[in-house]
Amino acid sequence: MLSYRHSFHAGNYADVLKHIVCVEIFEHMLKKDKPFEYIDTHSGAGLYSFHSSHAQKLKEHDAGISLISPKAFPELKSYFDVIQLAQKKGVEHKDDLSKLAFYPGSPWIAKQFLRRNDRSWLFELHPEDFKLLSKNIPTSKFSRVQKEDGFQGLKAIMPPTSKRAFVLMDPSYEVKSEYDQVVKSIAQAYHKFKSGTYAIWYPVVERAWINRMESQLKSAGVRNIQRFELAVNTDDSQSGMNASGMIVINAPWTLFKKMEMVLPKLAKVVGQDGKGGFKCDVIVVE
Repeated sequence: MLSYRHSFHAGNYADVLKHIVCVEIFEHMLKKDKPFEYIDTHSGAGLYSFHSSHAQKLKEHDAGISLISPKAFPELKSYFDVIQLAQKKGVEHKDDLSKLAFYPGSPWIAKQFLRRNDRSWLFELHPEDFKLLSKNIPTSKFSRVQKEDGFQGLKAIMPPTSKRAFVLMDPSYEVKSEYDQVVKSIAQAYHKFKSGTYAIWYPVVERAWINRMESQLKSAGVRNIQRFELAVNTDDSQSGMNASGMIVINAPWTLFKKMEMVLPKLAKVVGQDGKGGFKCDVIVVE
């Protein structure tokens, strides 16, 4: 949908979860010399200012990245290092993240990890965000920024020429049909390229839609699925998005252990009135 702008939500607890997972996957991809491709189907603007009118309107980062610190979460050093790189020269807040000026989106984070021979495919349909993304991550020989539907873009790329790939899919889910579209798109890509790593972000507003996605992935023959959720409230709360999650297919072997360690601590920090929670499990496919 072209009405959604991630700049209103940058740095919230959902971003924290999503980008912790992304950083762990990127670090794992770098363990091999062979190049890989990064495909971001819903890229957004790439980099966000906490001083913008959008960020200031909701201030969701105050209940997200601003609540955690490198001192309290030493196991997230690589994630914090990337956030620090996103600050303009001369602006350093290594310990007090409540004073951050900028927050990096997934394309900008990817840029810090991709090597000379790696390649990124960044898709964004919103005209304003596409302009910003093009400035933040200019198109080059190894980085393609395209004003195109990411679902269709992914379909055209698979299987990747490098035979190694990390796909991130995180649409807005403003329209309910996107839940089904996500599963269909990922399943098609998976069956074209079964060894790729696929990460799906999702909001938990109505649990029934998440259960539906899980069931559809199983029925589609997708295997090796892990799930990580971070909740600020219980499912029966009427507060809107009570949790967010990441479904990861073919996750690196290091990811589950990292999330087992981090999620309980994060849930205590971001939970509202002590109602924080988490999931860290494997989706069993019979």
